[in-house]
Amino acid sequence: STFIIAPSMLYTQYADTRVIERHYGGMKKWIEHMSGYIKNDLIAKDNYGDWCVPPEEKHLIHSKDPKRKTPGELLASAYFIHDLNLMAGYAEMLGKEPDRTEFLAQAKRMTEAFNKKFWSSRKGYYGNGSETSQVLPLFFGIATPEMRKPAFDYLADKIMNVNNGHLATGLVGAQWLMRTLSDNGRPDIAYTIASRTEYPSWGYMIEKGATTVWELWNGDTADPAMNSHNHVMLVGDLIIWFHEYLAGIKSNPAAPGFKHIVMKPHPVGDLSHAAATHHSLYGEIASAWKIDNGGFDWKIRIPANTTATVHVPVKDNAEVLEGGLPAEQVSGLEFLRRDPGYAVYKAGSGAYHFQVK
Repeated sequence: STFIIAPSMLYTQYADTRVIERHYGGMKKWIEHMSGYIKNDLIAKDNYGDWCVPPEEKHLIHSKDPKRKTPGELLASAYFIHDLNLMAGYAEMLGKEPDRTEFLAQAKRMTEAFNKKFWSSRKGYYGNGSETSQVLPLFFGIATPEMRKPAFDYLADKIMNVNNGHLATGLVGAQWLMRTLSDNGRPDIAYTIASRTEYPSWGYMIEKGATTVWELWNGDTADPAMNSHNHVMLVGDLIIWFHEYLAGIKSNPAAPGFKHIVMKPHPVGDLSHAAATHHSLYGEIASAWKIDNGGFDWKIRIPANTTATVHVPVKDNAEVLEGGLPAEQVSGLEFLRRDPGYAVYKAGSGAYHFQVK
């Protein structure tokens, strides 16, 4: 699936369609080949599953507990639905309407079959209840509106109350976990996971002296038969989360390559400050915020020839200042709306200093 997914990532970051144009024929052939494995509108061709979930005993390489393992048919089908929807977008981009129609129709059939087989309205979760079984249909947009809330509530409860604020995903679920939590209104849970130092966590690796990411969550105790100490796969979407959610610098897929920037930081927990820069094609984008005497202080920089939608974190009806003036009075800023927890502005290029008292 990386063959299908990577071009989308490159397009979002660089607005470069050449990779999609160059490889569209090959990607379509791969879809056609894999479609041969579909039975009853689902695909079960899966070998490794959610590789390297935290095992129940720290000397094990792989868990032997079936409840910890995401069903292969669920995992493979979720990814293939995601692949099909990406291919429909590529086909639309290249003016291949018959292909687009076909990809969307196949994705719709598989989505209906997926929800029929794997969703339990009685239990309120997908599959066997593993964290990854919830993350994939939530992040890939497979869950219907009626299914999203119970599936996410189950995921949040399992992380916080069953797993004591720890993840239970392997490399597949970890790719989307932090964004799924934040996109569904719980960046605080993502921060809890990121700041844990007990097993299993990234912080546990650091506490044990790691300077690189291990292949296994229990890399200090597991059988050395498969146990690299420099194997970045388990980092998941943590670095993306640092930049796009904590610091709040994100490319808008509707105007990719950072032609239009979404600036939306997520101050969480006891975190007092965060800062990041991104070297875009238009120049450096910067974000640096801190909690100052209970107020929010945020400096950003928007490069020339770009615009941004700026989401300033606010509580209730708190006043937003920019450069010491009410933000609504500042040239280059246009007030758009108030979202839950944010005042939203359209901004042109330049440097801004927001303060919320």
